[in-house]
Amino acid sequence: MPEVLSQGEIDALLSALTSGELSAEEIKRDDAQLRVRSYDFKRAMRFSKEHLRTISRIYEHYSRLLANYLSAQTRTVVQLGVTSVDQVPFEEFVRSVPAVTVIHVIDVDPLGGKFLMEVSTDLSFAILDRLFGGTGQAVVRGHKLTEIDTMVLEKLFSRSLFTLSSAWSSIVELNLSYDSLEINPQFIQIVNPNDIVLVVALSVVIGSVQGMINICMPHVVLESVMPRLSSRFAFSGSKQGNSLIDHEKSELLVKHMDRVEVEMTAELGRTEIQVNDLLHLQLGDVLPLEQAISVPLAMRVGDEVKYRGFAGKVRGRYALKITQVVEEGGNYGE
Repeated sequence: MPEVLSQGEIDALLSALTSGELSAEEIKRDDAQLRVRSYDFKRAMRFSKEHLRTISRIYEHYSRLLANYLSAQTRTVVQLGVTSVDQVPFEEFVRSVPAVTVIHVIDVDPLGGKFLMEVSTDLSFAILDRLFGGTGQAVVRGHKLTEIDTMVLEKLFSRSLFTLSSAWSSIVELNLSYDSLEINPQFIQIVNPNDIVLVVALSVVIGSVQGMINICMPHVVLESVMPRLSSRFAFSGSKQGNSLIDHEKSELLVKHMDRVEVEMTAELGRTEIQVNDLLHLQLGDVLPLEQAISVPLAMRVGDEVKYRGFAGKVRGRYALKITQVVEEGGNYGE
C-alpha cells in the first residue's frame, strides 16, 4: 500500500517545486532508485535477519552445552563461541570446505533431511590425542585417520547430539541420530548445489589448538520451523527461560548420575568375638550370627540400608530376593 502524505507534506512539496529547490526529474529518479534493486537469483536470501538472530542465540546455547561435554570427555578446558551465521548456496559451502576434513552427517527427525557438522582436521586430531592420553597436539602433516580414529570420533560426536537437541528444544523437539563420517566433502550431496543452506561457524579452542566447527543446515530442512524462528516466538519461550535451563540441567545431571557405579552389599548378620578368638579361628569353626532365618537381610547401597530381602540361589548362583524397599535409608538396626 503506497504511503499517504499529509496536507502539510503536500504543501511543502509543492512549495519546493515552485521555488525550484526540487525538480520533477529528481523525484522520478529517486523513485526509480527506490523501486529497482539488483537481485542475484543464485544467492536468493531465504532467511531474514530475525531468523539469523534467533539461530545465533540457539547456537550460542549449543556452544555452552558442547563445551561442557567436550571438556568432560577430553579432561581439559574447551572454549566455543559463535563466529558467524551465513546463508550461502550449498555448492559454495562445499567449495569452502578443505579437500580433506572430517564431516559428521546427522539425520534430523521429524523435519526430514540431514545436517552436516564439519570439524577441522587439526581440531579432530587434537581431540583424539586427548582421548588417547596425549597433551592435545594437532595433526602431523601426512597423517590420516585410521579405522580406530574414525570409530572413536563417530562415538564421541554421536553421544554429543543430545546437546544439539537441547539447544533446539525451545523451538522444536528434534530427534537426532548419527548417520556417517565422511572425509571428502565432494562425496556428500544432501541437497541440490544451488539450494540455500545456513552455515553456523563456531570457533573452538582446545589447549593450544584452535579450529572451527561449521554446521550446515539446508533451507528445505528448516523451512517448516521458520515461522517459529521469529523474535515473538523466541521471546514467548524466554518467559520460561529459567525453568527450561533448570530443567535441562536436571536432565543432564540425572543422565550422568544414572551412569555412576555404586557398591551394593547384603549383610548375612553380625556377631562379636574376642580378639584372642579371632586370632585362633580355623577352618571348620562356627560363628553364631545375631540374625534369624525368618528375618530379612539388610541390603546396603554405600553405607545406607536401601532394601531388605532373603538370600537364596537362582540357576546355581547366589541371589537376593528383595521383599522391602527402605525409602529413607538407615542403619542396620533400623
